[in-house]
Amino acid sequence: MKLAAIDIGSNAIRLQISTILEGGEKMLFKKLEYVRFPLRLGHDVFTTNRISDGSIAKFKKLMKAYKLLLELYEVDDYMFCATSAMRESENGEEVARQVKEELGVTINIIDGHMEAEFINKAIFSYLGNETYLHIDVGGGSTELNLFVKGKKIKTRSFKIGSVRILEHHDSPVMWEDMEHWVRENVKPAYGKVTAVGTGGNISKIFELAQKKPGATLSLKKVKAIKEEIESLTIDQRIYQLQMNPDRADVIVPASGIYIKVMEWAHSNSIIVPDVGLKDGILLHVLERNIQQKKIEFKK
Repeated sequence: MKLAAIDIGSNAIRLQISTILEGGEKMLFKKLEYVRFPLRLGHDVFTTNRISDGSIAKFKKLMKAYKLLLELYEVDDYMFCATSAMRESENGEEVARQVKEELGVTINIIDGHMEAEFINKAIFSYLGNETYLHIDVGGGSTELNLFVKGKKIKTRSFKIGSVRILEHHDSPVMWEDMEHWVRENVKPAYGKVTAVGTGGNISKIFELAQKKPGATLSLKKVKAIKEEIESLTIDQRIYQLQMNPDRADVIVPASGIYIKVMEWAHSNSIIVPDVGLKDGILLHVLERNIQQKKIEFKK
């Protein structure tokens, strides 16, 4: 069976198509296709509260292209999910309605809670019984999830993201609210706190640190890499560090969020699983098919 996830974010829109491999102890996803298109919906929304006509035209073309890929790969089931940019735009629902009418594609505009739930599905297998603070930084929002002894006990979504900061639309009040939430909920009684970072920017920082998969990254190293990136121009980041143009400008504000949250939580290290929202969406679609008995899960 082939499944697909489409993550409509504030900085980029991702498509992943995977096939389900059965026969072993557990089902595995094998990636067949991955496309990331840098359509920055957050630029419009965080400035004017609307998705512009130009962005809508590009968005519809991209949705059509993704739908064609789904058809060409003969995908059995899929899910389109939109996050902060579309859920905050005053015309996001209207754009989703137009896409449904013109292309027959349903876009699920999910709230911060559901976004966090999907990402949690993807990272849960990487966690032990210790205390973890999961930090997921997107273009428009940051989701924080606190895990203690294998259970999620607190979750919160904040309107602070890399594109929002870049466009100078982050609120000092929201920063204060996020700091208060972290300091109040990450209690000393929980012991040592390990941060868990998801999102394209922390993945790039992990890559620049030249760490092996599964290794931890110190807060000191994250700060050093941020300083190194800040010392370079956007063009130098693109050519010397091999960054996409839409990554080169947001990676500094994004890394600042991870650093601040880790400092507030007194976390000195972070692990960076190579997963994100799209992986959680895929797991959700898989679970849906198991429940509908379209896939038989053999324990």
